[in-house]
Parts: sequence; C-alpha cells; structure tokens
Amino acid sequence: MTKAVLFDLDGTLLDTSDDLGAALNHVLEEHGLPTLPKNEYSPAISNGVKALLEVGFKDKLVDYDFASLRKQVLDYYEQNISVHSHCFDGITDMLKSLYEQNIAVGIVTNKPEFLTFPLLAKIDALKDIKAVVCGDTLKVAKPHPDPLLYAAEKLGVTATQCTYVGDAQRDIEAAKAAKMRSVTALWGFIPSLEEALSWQAELNLKQPKELISHI
Repeated sequence: MTKAVLFDLDGTLLDTSDDLGAALNHVLEEHGLPTLPKNEYSPAISNGVKALLEVGFKDKLVDYDFASLRKQVLDYYEQNISVHSHCFDGITDMLKSLYEQNIAVGIVTNKPEFLTFPLLAKIDALKDIKAVVCGDTLKVAKPHPDPLLYAAEKLGVTATQCTYVGDAQRDIEAAKAAKMRSVTALWGFIPSLEEALSWQAELNLKQPKELISHI
C-alpha cells in the first residue's frame, strides 16, 4: 500500500526549462555562440548543467574551462531562478488529491540545496513540502538509492510503501535500487518516448492525474 509519493523536481513537478535555457543561452551569447531553441536544450535539463553545456557548446566545449562555464550558468540561473518556472499542468490538483488521501509527499532531486530551496519558496504548490532531499544533502546523489531512502525515513514510511516519480533514467534506477515502485513522468524532460520506455519503470504515465488511480 502506498503511503508516500516522492518526486523528482525539474521535469517532474516543475517546468524549469525556460529559466535553465535562459541561463545557458546567456552564457552562449557571452561567448559569441549561437543560442538554442527550447526543443534542443529541454531534453538535456534533467541531466544537469554538464549536459546543457554539451548541447550548447557542442564540439567547442573542449576549448573552454568547464568549471568556469558551469559557474557562469549557475550564477545566472541563481539570480533568475523563478522568472518562468511553474508546475506542470495537473501537478497542483494531483498533489491536492494525494493530501486528501493522507498520502505523504516528498521531493528527491539532484539539484543542489542552494538552488532548490529558494526555488521551492517561490512556488506556492511546493513551498510547504517538508521532506526535501537535494543532490548535496547526502554524500551521494541519484542514481544511488540513499537519497530516496533518506526521504522515506523523514516521512516515517518504509521503502516498499513509497512510489518514486521521475523523468530521467537515474530516477528509475534509484527507485529500483531503493525497492520503491518506479514511475516515469512522460510529461517531463524525457529524451524520447522510446528511450523513456526502455528504462522499464513499473508505470509510465502521460499526465500527473493518472498517478491517482495507481495509489
């Protein structure tokens, strides 16, 4: 029986693509390189800044100091963290339904704490979620199962009572390793439907509201 649902953040609860894309494009412009349209950078978002830089700079990335570029992206993003970010359609209603059923809710993200908490504070539907585990909360991050297990502990439930929802392969791997039910958020920043289905999650959902019928 499901007593808690844990969620990834970027690409699962929140559409952060425009703000992260703006940060990447700002850095590209600073270096005199072409900016990217949303359809090119969005699939990379769930894999972090490294993936964004690889998509943006392509073969020119080797000509730059990666740590410096990463800092430039994060600095801009931190200063403009919630200009466009918002919950995906259906997330707010889905969360409300979970609360009404006394299902606990938590977030497990690889986003660092210094970005996660300021962002959550600006999103009304998410600002009161108490169990939040970030990429640097522990010494390990997803796909390691420990962040998921730590979130379950914070919520006072066992792993087998948890469902984990995410939009990246590492999310599904982490859920399986933690012995939690795995759910792919097909509405998120998946690379392609074919690749997402290859992760072999227990559930593959097209819309947030579909989760309720599987609780």
